[in-house]
Amino acid sequence: MSKVIVPENYKAALNPYDTQRAIMLIHSIFEKELCSELDLSRVSAPLMVPTASGLNDNLNGVERPVGFDIKETGEDCQVVQSLAKWKRKALKDYDFHVGKGLYTDMNAIRRDEEMDNLHSVYVDQWDWEKVIRESDRTLSYLKKVVQKIVNAIVDTEDIIREVYPELNVYAPKKRQIKYLTTQELEDMYPDKTAKEREDAVTEQYKTVCLMKIGGELKSGKPHDGRAPDYDDWELNCDILFWNEILHHTIEISSMGIRVSPESLDRQLTIAGCDDRRELPFHKALLAGELPYTIGGGIGQSRLCMLLLGKAHIGEVQSSVWDDDTRKICKEAGITIL
Repeated sequence: MSKVIVPENYKAALNPYDTQRAIMLIHSIFEKELCSELDLSRVSAPLMVPTASGLNDNLNGVERPVGFDIKETGEDCQVVQSLAKWKRKALKDYDFHVGKGLYTDMNAIRRDEEMDNLHSVYVDQWDWEKVIRESDRTLSYLKKVVQKIVNAIVDTEDIIREVYPELNVYAPKKRQIKYLTTQELEDMYPDKTAKEREDAVTEQYKTVCLMKIGGELKSGKPHDGRAPDYDDWELNCDILFWNEILHHTIEISSMGIRVSPESLDRQLTIAGCDDRRELPFHKALLAGELPYTIGGGIGQSRLCMLLLGKAHIGEVQSSVWDDDTRKICKEAGITIL
């Protein structure tokens, strides 16, 4: 069933041809800005990983990965759901040192994703990761990196608006970020759902860094699900912007300081995932064989939506949609690619 929101009097500022050119420009500018801010180098990344490696992202633990067997090797593989674990191993394998990092284009298929204005079964991200010192595993360091990412977004927006002055839409015009934890947010809005809380605080502050996602709150449940084996639940965050077109929050990035051997050990037990301890990636991490890192994903289509004032993610990416979504969008003048 379609969950499309049609904004009142919506009309895209750019036609499909100019939209494609603008998307190309955003990719070019933002990658340059992000690499400059975080000292990253581009690397090639896999579309699939062996199932037995433990490298695939389990997300909330209920999403079904797309799996298949390979004729020549007899090995079972999965299309990646994200590269959160692969990147950390790559930093070691590629001999990256402290302060240096990598980024890549991550393309995933999440077949259980609900489809709406912001969600598609096709996911495209800039996945990035960099090596840090153990002493950098603090909220203050996390906040510094978040500010750098927001700077890259704002700088990209400034250039895009010079090229396309007709884009009179909200993006993060201010670099000022509201930082708060999920518990602080629950305390502010105890009677709202998690998503309603996000909308309320992001509408007020426009640019929000919501920290400490995954652990149980005073209410007895977490703000949102988070896999136990990549982010440290005490040192992670989502970067949220207020979308004036949809009048809702748009999450641009999920990121965090990655688990240490100690926090991985603790989170696997809390999440009831002790069976993962025997997987190659987890064994190496628990043994202290992987570097301390920080990393995340930045939604490519979502950033394009935000900067180009689009109402639906299908306006900036080609995916698969149900008949109701296509019908509603066509009647509303929303061009789905």
